[in-house]
Amino acid sequence: MQRLDISAIILTFNEERHIRRCLRNISDFAETIYVVDSFSTDRTLEIARQFDNVVILQNKWVNYATQFNWALQNAPVKTTWVLRLDADEYLTPELKLEIEERLPTLPEKYSGVVFTRRRVFLGRTIRRGMPQVKLLRLFRYGMGICEVRMMDEHIQLTEGEAIEFEHEFADDNLYNLSLWAQKHIGYAIREAVDMLDIELNLTGAAETDEDKRISAQASRKRMRKHQYVKQPLFWRAFGYFLYRYFIRLGFTEGKEGFLWHFLQGWWYRTLVDAKIYEIKKACGKDKEKICRYLEEEYHISVEKINTGGG
Repeated sequence: MQRLDISAIILTFNEERHIRRCLRNISDFAETIYVVDSFSTDRTLEIARQFDNVVILQNKWVNYATQFNWALQNAPVKTTWVLRLDADEYLTPELKLEIEERLPTLPEKYSGVVFTRRRVFLGRTIRRGMPQVKLLRLFRYGMGICEVRMMDEHIQLTEGEAIEFEHEFADDNLYNLSLWAQKHIGYAIREAVDMLDIELNLTGAAETDEDKRISAQASRKRMRKHQYVKQPLFWRAFGYFLYRYFIRLGFTEGKEGFLWHFLQGWWYRTLVDAKIYEIKKACGKDKEKICRYLEEEYHISVEKINTGGG
């Protein structure tokens, strides 16, 4: 495949388990790949240096959005298009072919491209139990930024329109279940802060959700999250699991489907609610107390979330 007028940005920290697969997937496809690393201590950078079109940049981690936007400002991008890809993701052959065929003739009014995400868990593609997720992952350089929030960050177009392509990219994490659970324990406090932000307006970011130029499906998902926040703690996690596993037929996905919907749909969501309960028990709904508590107990600065600062 001939390399296209695309630069890829991949954020990494200790991703030796995924990075070779990811880079092999797009090294014949993207003109330049910027690996933006948060000072990995494993073989991530050693592996990345084996690819001739990889450029390595390093920057201290604050959060995903801040790191991605730093990359947009500091990577010497010379291509028309930028692809956002995580280290545990890859493009399917069908999507690569579709991009190759459609992108060069895409009308100027389109500045972003939306792809469907394929969820792979323990080697199995999970299709039932959740709606298809469509994400804006390809955009014209200078016409998109990553919205700054703790979780569920999306690319916002600053101008132009988005168009949806037919084929999928895959989210296929290779961690064992212990590492997967540890990762989600880290996610839980960030998710809890995001939900407290929606409920109590800690940063002001949630107030503008309806005005953000993210994909239509991402906007609908965000509004559903606002509705979820209004439901009772713990019961909402249980109800969410029942909805996914029974009403949306998650039970048809075998043992892998049960583990995915139980762990990600109930256990993780219950852990998020437990974090919210812990914070409210210590601080009530006092925003200043919550901000101090987050700083002291979890080293999370709400001010930095709001400004995107480091």
